[in-house]
Amino acid sequence: MNRICSSLAEAGADVWLIGRLKKDSIPLTDKPYQQRRLNCVFQSGKLFYVEFNIRLFFYLIFQSFDKLCSIDLDTVLPGLTVCKVKNKKHFYDAHEMFPYVPEVISRRNVQKFWMWVEKLTFKYSNVVYTVGGAIAYWFQHKYKKQVSVVRNMPFISEITSACDIDLPNEPFILYQGALNEGRGLEILLEVLVDTNYHLVIVGEGDLSSVLKTRTKELKLENRVHFVGFVVPSKLPSITKKAFVGYNVSENLGLSYYYSLNNKFFDYVAAELPSLVNNFPEYTKLIADYKVGLLTAYSAAEIRENLDELYSNQLSYNLLKEQCKLAKQEWNWNRESQMLTNIYFS
Repeated sequence: MNRICSSLAEAGADVWLIGRLKKDSIPLTDKPYQQRRLNCVFQSGKLFYVEFNIRLFFYLIFQSFDKLCSIDLDTVLPGLTVCKVKNKKHFYDAHEMFPYVPEVISRRNVQKFWMWVEKLTFKYSNVVYTVGGAIAYWFQHKYKKQVSVVRNMPFISEITSACDIDLPNEPFILYQGALNEGRGLEILLEVLVDTNYHLVIVGEGDLSSVLKTRTKELKLENRVHFVGFVVPSKLPSITKKAFVGYNVSENLGLSYYYSLNNKFFDYVAAELPSLVNNFPEYTKLIADYKVGLLTAYSAAEIRENLDELYSNQLSYNLLKEQCKLAKQEWNWNRESQMLTNIYFS
């Protein structure tokens, strides 16, 4: 969101980013755009979604704007309604296929509700864009509506803060992102048992406590390092110190299968070879630049590819060289042009 808002502000727009205030939210920092957090009594669950959407509606209805963008389906209803009332353009930015994430698929009635919201969104939104070509194609086929693609890539030379986090001295595997179901961390812990490899996990999520407990059960406390949440400006300094990036999710539905995770491009920007899902988006990208090894969700295959990266220096160096080439193309400096075309053409 920082990249999107900063690029639109740089292009001359007066941008406001509206979010939520959590109990553990870090203070806002100065940005080239305005920021506002809405404070909710409820912090999670259905009551939170109801409260947040009501608060968001009443906040937006009293604001003046020309264009409004809703990020994912859980912010669409107030945004879409206010745009209809004010006769303004509504943009929809789909970061994922919301009705098909694991947390929603497992609850049929909840999924039906979000599918209804998605149908309304595509019917009444003026512009729709998403994070990858596979998701865009699926949306276009289902809703017969043009869907643009803006991939979430880092700047070619991201401004970073110095790394002040204690990291292993040994070459380590890095996972960065949400610690949620299906992100491949449980199977990775199993793989590590009979190795000497170190793992650094950056992020928090629903499985944080589960993964920490499993780490203790497997007696991996000395080799698995939980860093927790890290502010975006510090993350690249950690990524650059890693030896292997990890991006192997379980296929738990269409949203995961067609995903194109931010971390894939973050690893490339840091010239970090990675283990990558053998899903459609990654297969296509690695056909252009072999920046990592395609890996099935299999303990044996993950172990085999990790051993290859750690033992074959020639192969590893070739992957790093491909990262150097790819990051000249896969960067926000180039991709942001798609964003500005969407908003200002």
